[in-house]
Amino acid sequence: METTTVFTNDAIVFGLLMIALGFVFYTSSKKEGFWSKFYKVVPALLMCYLIPAIFNSLGWIDDETSQLYFVASRYLLPAALVLMTLSIDLKAVFNLGPKALIMFFAGTIGIVLGGPIAILIVSAISPETVGGVGPDAIWRGLSTIAGSWIGGGANQAAMLEIYEYNPDLYGGMVLVDIVVANLWMAIILMGIGKNDRIDNWLKADNSAIEDLKVKVSDYAKSVTRVPELSDFMIMLALAFGAVGIAHWGADNISEYLLATFDVFNDSKSALSSFSSQFFWMITIATAIGILLSFTQFKKYEGAGASKIGSIFIYILVATIGMKMDLTMILDNPGLIAIGLVWILIHVIVLIVTAKVIKAPYFFLAVGSQANVGGAASAPVVAAAFHPSLATVGVLLAVFGYVVGTYGAILCTILMQIAAGS
Repeated sequence: METTTVFTNDAIVFGLLMIALGFVFYTSSKKEGFWSKFYKVVPALLMCYLIPAIFNSLGWIDDETSQLYFVASRYLLPAALVLMTLSIDLKAVFNLGPKALIMFFAGTIGIVLGGPIAILIVSAISPETVGGVGPDAIWRGLSTIAGSWIGGGANQAAMLEIYEYNPDLYGGMVLVDIVVANLWMAIILMGIGKNDRIDNWLKADNSAIEDLKVKVSDYAKSVTRVPELSDFMIMLALAFGAVGIAHWGADNISEYLLATFDVFNDSKSALSSFSSQFFWMITIATAIGILLSFTQFKKYEGAGASKIGSIFIYILVATIGMKMDLTMILDNPGLIAIGLVWILIHVIVLIVTAKVIKAPYFFLAVGSQANVGGAASAPVVAAAFHPSLATVGVLLAVFGYVVGTYGAILCTILMQIAAGS
């Protein structure tokens, strides 16, 4: 099939993304004038996400013909996690308390309940939108979204196998997943710029988060030096050496599990997601970063380790933005409506929970993304608050893999009941 994409060469696409990132950072550094006012309303991180989405929507670039997201998520993300975790204060992370976990599970409950409630609401307005029989039943297709929004891609594939949705119609569900999840991530990024105001409204106690930021910042200042070429080479060696180990470990663990235990080969099993190479890669990379934080390598934070990690994260954000085609919102309004109502229920549960337990917006944002976005975007959102918090995003995303298939199955049973099947 012929493509109408203007630029399909990844070298050109990467150049466009880097120009976009450079433009955002250049304009956001202006202290006065139009751009200063603009970035008080629209966060720079959101623009790093939105401009590639606009490029995609205009047909200049296309995620389907590019390998950049794969490269960024498989190579740059684990490298960033290592560099950002070098200076982590693990004790301070645990001192964040139980609110992070509470908000994560609140997000999970919001998705489990949001699916059936969305079906009930949309069916009252447009019954045919939530209809279908046999393999074409909409609730079967929505089960794949539940798997994706609680656990991730592996859980999504498991739900497709378990409930045997018509593969020819599956593309419509992927569309809802991408459009709604990316719209919600854009809103989360926008909220980061109003973090203090939201925390005041929630009456949240974010002292533990601020303490962690201060500890890491103070340590960075105490070891700050003008980096030399050798510093950069050693930091890149640590980062990408860890990436190599993470990939090697992930490949071997995944192969061992699949070869040794039948349960991991069964795509209908709740444990099948633990054979995911991506899961093990992220887990191993983070573990290596944590181990290095107990060594002398921790001092490389003073040479800019987390800054290099942040560069990798921003490139990842741009490649995630490539996945968003703003014109797709109008392609299937009925299914998109279900997705929007669904995510709205998720958000309401999160806000109510945050208000009750006085949880900071950080926990709300990361708890949500650990569900909806998984290990690829939860650390991105966490790092947007402060590089030292990226590890929190990873740790919460791990819980998504744990509860993903179980939560999605419960959600699907409720959606089946709501659809009257």
